[in-house]
Amino acid sequence: MPWMSMDVEEQKVKFVVAATRGEKSLTALCQEFGISRPTGCLWRKRYQEAGLAGIAERSRRPRQSPERTSAELEQRVVEMRGRYPDWGARKLQVLLARERVELTRSTIHRILLRHDLVRDHDRHSQALQRFERDTPNELWQMDFKSPKGWNAAAGPLSVLDDCSRYLLVLQAVWTTHAELVREQLQTAFLSCGLPAAMLMDHGIPWWSARAPTGATQLTVWLMKQGIQLRWSGFRHPQTQGKVERFHGALERALQARGAPRKEPQAWLDAYRWEHNYVRPHEALGMQTPASVWHKSDRSYDPHPPRWEYPAGAQVMKVGSQGKLDAFGARWKIAKALRGEWVQLQQVEQRVLVYYCRTLVRELDLKTRSSTAVERWFPQSEL
Repeated sequence: MPWMSMDVEEQKVKFVVAATRGEKSLTALCQEFGISRPTGCLWRKRYQEAGLAGIAERSRRPRQSPERTSAELEQRVVEMRGRYPDWGARKLQVLLARERVELTRSTIHRILLRHDLVRDHDRHSQALQRFERDTPNELWQMDFKSPKGWNAAAGPLSVLDDCSRYLLVLQAVWTTHAELVREQLQTAFLSCGLPAAMLMDHGIPWWSARAPTGATQLTVWLMKQGIQLRWSGFRHPQTQGKVERFHGALERALQARGAPRKEPQAWLDAYRWEHNYVRPHEALGMQTPASVWHKSDRSYDPHPPRWEYPAGAQVMKVGSQGKLDAFGARWKIAKALRGEWVQLQQVEQRVLVYYCRTLVRELDLKTRSSTAVERWFPQSEL
């Protein structure tokens, strides 16, 4: 049975499910989703032909570049960069224009990339759209700080509220072991309530590269609380821009104030208090995070009841090997979901598999193939 993994846009999934099921007219759906009718027809056609893989984001890079900058102009850019190695494309564009070399900033940046003249932390593409949640606790961002300067296998664990920038967790766990991360999250849930969603990268312990769906025991525990899971793009840390920027500020503070040799947690606790209650943030109109954030009204349940799927939904139990016997075949789902109940939503010859609110897999009944969904989406929004 072949296996694939893909990156799917949430809006496309919502659209093609509704369009394929004929819930509304195609014209009405296109108006609702803010797309043209030809685009809607194209998405529906691609989904019908190839499922989620057909609507995965495709590269817009042309196969040929007939207007690629000449070698002579490229050399001018390289030479200018050699004179000013710490300058980026914007500043180089100004200097080149003074010498009557008119190039766009994006062209200069591509030349620098081709000649390996862009630093690693500047290589990431800018996010297509900067997102920010409207109210506290709609989304928490979670990540580990790099171990640089901490003399440990992993830096502090950080959990940041997307809307208010309130720092919910800053803990020196010094390891990526799931149980220790779970303890910190449980403490945060008990004192701060539950977020509606959490955003993480594809790292241990909240993602497993060896699991078909990436699911781990930690992510299953989060899903059982009704938390919707979000994942940043591979090698695109700007998706988690707020926690990444916080880590940058933490790094600068560490360098300016000196690394704490004794009681690093006490240093982190003091810094967290300063971040939340003292430091004004430009994005908040110079308010402090604590003045914007408030406790979530969703309470943590250490023993949540079995998830209730919609009335009439088709549900099945995942077997002891993490597989599902359905539609005349045995499908590999995830070992982390052994013994758990999942919902099956059939759309013509394909079946979407959900655990709680999370879409974890797509089954193709025609080809007998199973696809892992790299970014998981909430069922309520499909």
